[in-house]
Amino acid sequence: MKRSEVNAAIKWAKKLLKDNNISLPVFADWKKEDWVKNYGITEMIRKTMLGWDVTDFGLNDFKRIGGVLFTLRNGDQKDKSIGVPYAEKYILLADGQGLPTHFHYTKTEDIINRAGGVLALKLYNSKEDESIDYESDVTVYMDGIRHTVKAGETITVPVGCSITLTPYMYHNFWALEGKGDLVVGEVSSVNDDNVDNRFNPVLPRFGDIEEDEETVYPLCNEYERLLKS
Repeated sequence: MKRSEVNAAIKWAKKLLKDNNISLPVFADWKKEDWVKNYGITEMIRKTMLGWDVTDFGLNDFKRIGGVLFTLRNGDQKDKSIGVPYAEKYILLADGQGLPTHFHYTKTEDIINRAGGVLALKLYNSKEDESIDYESDVTVYMDGIRHTVKAGETITVPVGCSITLTPYMYHNFWALEGKGDLVVGEVSSVNDDNVDNRFNPVLPRFGDIEEDEETVYPLCNEYERLLKS
């Protein structure tokens, strides 16, 4: 991705949230100079990777595969002194845009349609070798109700509803085409995007960024590099 795309994507996401009466913490509006000024009091934010996250998973096809995320709350699996055993995110998806197929090794997450269009998903079990099981049915809970679905069957989640995704359950999801932009909520156990994602096929969680313009909002995986440079 280009930095200009990242900047534009965050601007779009902020408007989508505002249009749906969703507010973010104060640091969501911090520019690079604000982060530098407040560096000494943001150790928890930086350690748990709160804040903006824009990724195309290295595919250079952001309009189709990618998203804008904002992590509001998170803990650290290795540092219990932080005392936060949960995480919360917003995932902002444009109409037709989605995340690639993956599972999590440890994280259980509720994926919630907070506002906007229709959330669509496909689910698969994983095999012992971590490959995708394209044959077996998948048992999943949606708002506490048990469902059994076919592997790869399209599931839709309307506004206000949710689906619970457990470790080793392959999933991809997207904003259903023609139904509008989507605000997805994620409430989960502690999140560590550096080690907990298994993409199939293998993809980087954070893509490279071509610096074609100045950074407006540092991303959650860039704090140390950008703020100390």
